[in-house]
Amino acid sequence: MSADANRIALYPGTFDPVTNGHLSLVERAVGIFDEVVVAVARRTASKTTMFTCDERVGLMKTAIAELPHASQVRVISFEGLTANLAKELGACAIVRGLRAVSDFEYEFQMALMNRRMAHDIETVFLMPALSWVYLSSSMIKDVVRHNGDVEGLVPDSIVDKIRDKVKSETR
Repeated sequence: MSADANRIALYPGTFDPVTNGHLSLVERAVGIFDEVVVAVARRTASKTTMFTCDERVGLMKTAIAELPHASQVRVISFEGLTANLAKELGACAIVRGLRAVSDFEYEFQMALMNRRMAHDIETVFLMPALSWVYLSSSMIKDVVRHNGDVEGLVPDSIVDKIRDKVKSETR
């Protein structure tokens, strides 16, 4: 890659819903790469999502718009293998978040598989800000389903959308 080439990082996930921890990783990635492509997975084999893919993309776009370097971030949806998408985009790296040691084994295996399929694309592990290390989308959904307060844990612009979604699920 030449010195003036645009360094693109791919940050894939389900983001169901986006949390301040996710945004912390986006901000860190923007400090390293020229462009960060946040890729919202349409489907996953292991997760049932609360929000549709289009809703998750919309929530992420709303959240990203509030960031100081929003112009360096693009939000898309995708299906298929992350390594293939990274190659399509011309990404030099796949960004993955690590919150705790418990995340490491799964992420390490995934990074090795991605390296096998796209040997020239590095996986970069980033940690969110310390204040978000414990935070997960699953935890957010559970708290909201039990009428707990998630303000300050997710972007302010999407708190009501999460509450509304949970209310519509219980009807």
